[in-house]
Amino acid sequence: MSTEPNVIYVGNKPPMNYVMAVITGFNMGNTTEVTLKARGRAISTAVDVAEIVRNRFFKDTKVHAISIGTEQITPREGGNPRNVSTMEITLKKE
Repeated sequence: MSTEPNVIYVGNKPPMNYVMAVITGFNMGNTTEVTLKARGRAISTAVDVAEIVRNRFFKDTKVHAISIGTEQITPREGGNPRNVSTMEITLKKE
C-alpha cells in the first residue's frame, strides 16, 4: 500500500489491476487527481492504464501532467550502478 495519497505504483501485474486502483482512487477519496508512477518496463503498462481509464471508464478524465526522468539504481549484489527511466502520469477528473 502506498504511503502517499492517490499515488499508484505500476509494476508487473496486469493493467486491469491498476485500472481498478485508479477507479477506486477516484471514487473513494475526495480527490479529482490520481498519479501513476512507473519505472523501466512498467512505463508502457502505466501508459496503457491511463488510456484505458480515459477511454473506457472516465471519459471526462484528462492527462494533467506527465513527467519523465532517470534514476540511478545500484544492484543489490554490488557492481556498477545503472540508469532506469521513470515516468509519472497525473490524471485529473473534470
